[in-house]
Amino acid sequence: MEGRRASVSVAAERDKRASVIRPTSVVESVYDSIYHRLMSLEIAPGARIPIDLFARELGVSQTPIREALSRLEREGLVRKEHLIGYSAAPQWARKQFEDLYAFRLLIEPEAARLAAVNMTPEALQQLETCSADMGQGGPPVDRNTRYSRFARADAQFHDAILKIAGNDIIRNTLSNQHIHLHIFRLMFHTRVTQEALQEHEDLLTAFRANDPKAAFEAMRLHIERSRDRLLSAFE
Repeated sequence: MEGRRASVSVAAERDKRASVIRPTSVVESVYDSIYHRLMSLEIAPGARIPIDLFARELGVSQTPIREALSRLEREGLVRKEHLIGYSAAPQWARKQFEDLYAFRLLIEPEAARLAAVNMTPEALQQLETCSADMGQGGPPVDRNTRYSRFARADAQFHDAILKIAGNDIIRNTLSNQHIHLHIFRLMFHTRVTQEALQEHEDLLTAFRANDPKAAFEAMRLHIERSRDRLLSAFE
């Protein structure tokens, strides 16, 4: 009898774990699907995102669609309007883009300098891992997926630097702008990833040497070159 009770208890616990894991897995899958479409512009800036249509297309109920869209709204990629519903965030205007990069040039080189000052072997290993994820990662399903994955890994790399820098105001301010998500919706081409990877390696070289001045300069050049690469999106 005791053995039977134990079996029932184990089965109940397993079912409980499954009930927790499965919905989370569904929401994550739905989030990834919509995220990739937004980043690749398959869902155009400003376009409506009909929940019922996506639910039918992805073969899920409307609940995980709403949860995924709520997360994307917090990240700044979608907007919700009363009585209208969700739509993709509008593309940035050139003025917004230039203002953002002017702000980044004021803030991020200093954050890189602070990160070099605070660098530890553990923090450096975290940055090395982020960089490796950008350069490798899993095999992409298609070209658009490759770029959306790169955008996510790039955001993690920059956020890790801000975290190591230790200035929460700088980190929270940049995070709230969702800068990387919007920047990578501007343009998708091989040169962006290839050149950015080399610039990230230059940053890592400075961090490995615990050289604050070199880290400041490497970040300044990286931001300037990123700005120049993406400006053609407005031409």
